[in-house]
Amino acid sequence: MLSSSDNKEFFLGIDGGGSKCKAILVDASNNILGTGISGPANPLHGYEQAINSITESAELAIKDAGLKAVELKDIVAGVGLAGVNLPALFEQMSNWQHPFKQMFLATDLLIACLGAHNGQDGAVMITGTGSCGFSYVNGHPYTLGGHGFPHGDKGSGAWFGFQAANHVLMSLDGLKAGSLINQKLLALLKVSDGLEMVETIAGKPAAFYAKMANLVFDAAEEGDEVALEIVKEGAGYISGIARQLEKQNPPRISLIGGLTPRILPWLDQDVKNKLAEPLCPPEVGSVIYAQQQLALL
Repeated sequence: MLSSSDNKEFFLGIDGGGSKCKAILVDASNNILGTGISGPANPLHGYEQAINSITESAELAIKDAGLKAVELKDIVAGVGLAGVNLPALFEQMSNWQHPFKQMFLATDLLIACLGAHNGQDGAVMITGTGSCGFSYVNGHPYTLGGHGFPHGDKGSGAWFGFQAANHVLMSLDGLKAGSLINQKLLALLKVSDGLEMVETIAGKPAAFYAKMANLVFDAAEEGDEVALEIVKEGAGYISGIARQLEKQNPPRISLIGGLTPRILPWLDQDVKNKLAEPLCPPEVGSVIYAQQQLALL
């Protein structure tokens, strides 16, 4: 990471997503002084909620650091957010009369990539509630997928959960064979038939479906044919994303996101061979981004 000659300089790194907002506070030598976590910060799901979550997580990080004399107006903030890949939302967030000394806004994809490769060029596949691929090489950002649930985000937690629900409903109607997934999903949802199940899952967001993903992997590891088919399809998609990203010639490529430990063993071997461990989390990527932008000024 870059460092500052001013030892009183503080940097804030924000990673704002659809379910939570994480903040870290670092000094000029990049020592992490404090952290904070607050609610959702994707402006697509609410501008007011996003700015409140950013401010709250930042204040919690300062409090955690025990720095009573430091205020938000003293801090340079790197803010990486989901949703700001949409130009209208990027503009809206850029126009925010923020409380910081300076704010540098970026997409959640860019900060995840900068974090994974410690500020250097590289690529990431993200498999959490949603999924997508992103590379940053020679200043050129390149995005694959990330089209949202349910019309996109294949190979994500939400997608796996949705496939499970779809299969169970079809099998309860006698249109598909039953599976280990049936008993696992009905038990998880605490329901006994299709009607109860639909009442429970109707209108639920991606995060709800993502909570069902683990049972698909559990069933696959127990040899269930239906689960194996779903897992292989989802993992095949993520492997395909990796191969497409490789065409951008990134020096490193990493897999990140909450589903990583479950889906990693199922990726194609040639893809697994090329994966490098992520070096830092996305909120550190936000700090790196702010420092890089400050250096350019």
